[in-house]
Parts: sequence; structure tokens; C-alpha cells
Amino acid sequence: MRNILIIIALPAMALATWTYEGKWGSYGGGNGQFYDAASCVIAPTTSYVYVADSNRDDVQYFTWNGSFLGRWGGTGTGDGQFRYPAGMAFRAATGNVYVADSSNDRIQYFTLSGSFLGKWGTTGTGDGQLNSPKGVEVAAGTGYVYVSEVDNDRISYFTASGSFVGKWGSLGTAAGQFHDPCGITVSPNDGTVYVADTFNQRIQYFTPSGSYLGAWGTLGSDPGQFNYPMGLTFSPDGQILYVADSQNDRIQGFTPAGSYVGEWGESGTGNGQFLGPEDVGLNASGGRIYIVDVYNSRIQYFEGYTRVRYNTWGKIKSLFR
Repeated sequence: MRNILIIIALPAMALATWTYEGKWGSYGGGNGQFYDAASCVIAPTTSYVYVADSNRDDVQYFTWNGSFLGRWGGTGTGDGQFRYPAGMAFRAATGNVYVADSSNDRIQYFTLSGSFLGKWGTTGTGDGQLNSPKGVEVAAGTGYVYVSEVDNDRISYFTASGSFVGKWGSLGTAAGQFHDPCGITVSPNDGTVYVADTFNQRIQYFTPSGSYLGAWGTLGSDPGQFNYPMGLTFSPDGQILYVADSQNDRIQGFTPAGSYVGEWGESGTGNGQFLGPEDVGLNASGGRIYIVDVYNSRIQYFEGYTRVRYNTWGKIKSLFR
């Protein structure tokens, strides 16, 4: 009987198996270059990688391995223009791209190729107003768009077209309060909302309507501690939450209840090293992860697959990449 090569996806909890595969980007204003890459999202239908650059006021998009495809934006207040674009999200039902246009205090949304579709938000503290929106995420079940507001220290959420639905949070350190909330994501399983409470050095999580459920994290560099947590994303099965621990130059992984699973990364400019990672994105299968490596002006990506060779007796013969 001949040997059989079986390719399997490792469980998401095996974080140590993420292996560096490639990178792209350098500092500058040309196509495929970055001044201040802030966030990334991966289109589930095409695997294109979208990157918002806060200091170029644009969005660039690439093939899965970094070939430049296009860009849109430009500095300004008009439709389709930006002033410090930050977080991005996809609405899977329509394929629209939502962008937190931070210094314009609004959310804009676009087609996959960058055609302007709509916007909402004005500067303020009232219902439906925004003050430095940073993170944005779309709940798959309801289509609600959740927005973290750095200067209002709260979460607001809206319908997919921008009608105000609700809000929660205020400045502070108590449960349900925030200090500069940044990254935000929604569990694909039950709609639980997770927020990187960045200056409080913790992750908090809530029901879809904002009722407090729990939190974890303190300032530090030990497992489960943070030094300015930023971007968040879930594995497709909702079992692992990945956190860009920006000033610790690493990515950490946790269960939905906050139990530490593992980490990778260290400070540096080499392959697999980071300087200020601020966002993390997964492709639709969960087998490829992208890191916005801000101060290295690049995107790095890693593969989470292991190939297992079985011998004629059905036992593992070798484990290799």
C-alpha cells in the first residue's frame, strides 16, 4: 500500500504552528507602500487583502500574497475621501467594505472595488454622532455595524445603512467603561461583542445590545497581559480570539472566555518579527493570517497548516511543512 499524504487544518488552538510565509510593503507613497497602515480585512469571496493607510488617507487592496490591485480615497471631506481612515470591516451579505473615517467622524462604505455607496455620522456625543471612530465590525446575523469611538469612550451600533440602534460605555476603569477603545469584533457563533479597551490594557465582552459579560487583561508582558491591545479577530469557528498586542510586538490567542492559548512574535525587523502590530485578519478558511506590522511598514502573513504523512500501518510517519 502506498503512503497517503493528508493535508489537515490544525485546530485553531495550536497557535505555535503558525509559520511565516511572506510579506509585502515598504515605507513610502507608491503603490504597495505604506506610511501608517492601520488595519486590514480579507474579502471572503476573493481573498483580496484590503489595507487602510491612515497617513495616506486611502485604502489599497492586494491579492492574497501581496500583488497590488488598486486603491481609492484621498485626503478630504468629500464622498470617498478620508481623514485618517482606521478600522475596516466587510458585510458578507453584500460584500460592502465599511471604513471608520476617524478624523471626519463618520463611517463610509464602498463596493469591493472602491465605489462610494454611502456614509453616516457627524461630530458629537449624541445618538448617531461619532467622535474619533476607530474600530468597525459587522455582525453576520443582524447586519448591525458596531463602532468603537476613541474620544467618546463608547460603542455605538447601527443598521447596515447607518440608522442609529444603540450605544454603551463611558470613560473609566469599571466594568463596561472604556479608555480609548480601539479594536472590535463579533463572535461568529453567538454575536458576542469583544472590545480592545486599549488604555485599560484589557479585553471586554458584551451581549449584542451592550450588557457587560466579562473582561480579562492587565498591563504587562506575561501571557494574557497586554501593552496596548489593538486589533481583534476571531477564527472562523469562533473558538479563538486573536489580539494584536501592539507594544509587546506579538499576537496572542484566547478562548472566547479569555483563557490564554498561545502567542507568537517578538520585536524586530526580520521575518516573523514585529514593530507595533496593530491589526490582524484571517482568510475565510482560517488557514492564513495577516498582520499589519505598522512600524515596519508592511503586511506579514502566516500559514496555519501542517502536513501529516501516514505510513502503511496508519500511524504518523512524519510531520513536516
